Amino acid sequence: MEIILKPIATVSNSRKEPVDDHWSEIISTITLSDHVPSEAFNHIEAFSHLEIIFFMNQVKNDNVIFCGRPRGNPNYPMVGIFGQRKKDRPNQIGLCTVELLAHQDRWIKVKNLDAIDGTPILDIKPVFKEFKPAGEIQQPLWVADLMKNYW
Repeated sequence: MEIILKPIATVSNSRKEPVDDHWSEIISTITLSDHVPSEAFNHIEAFSHLEIIFFMNQVKNDNVIFCGRPRGNPNYPMVGIFGQRKKDRPNQIGLCTVELLAHQDRWIKVKNLDAIDGTPILDIKPVFKEFKPAGEIQQPLWVADLMKNYW
């Protein structure tokens, strides 16, 4: 089976390399592709947060791992790729919940998007409270340590 995806937008920001930390300092502009009408953003400003699905095209596909220590830290356990959010994934797909800061015509400005400059956007969805998990979110202790400087 072949899956063909066409980017609907592109990221512009100051982050040129896939660095792991300090993403909250980065403000990104997402501009619609020429084939997507500006109406696709109609009423998007009614939402405070969006889910951005993107293709990590600047991550080398030959670095894919299926199990390893997050960030190579020997203090963390060996974790399967689907138990972590590492960029070296089988299909190079990223997902991030962002804060919507502004919208004008063919672009939106967002905060907390961990995608580097030039990244193609595959889809954008508004965050609905009704889709948030109903119960308490559980995670291993090492995640809080790993994420302490991410945002």
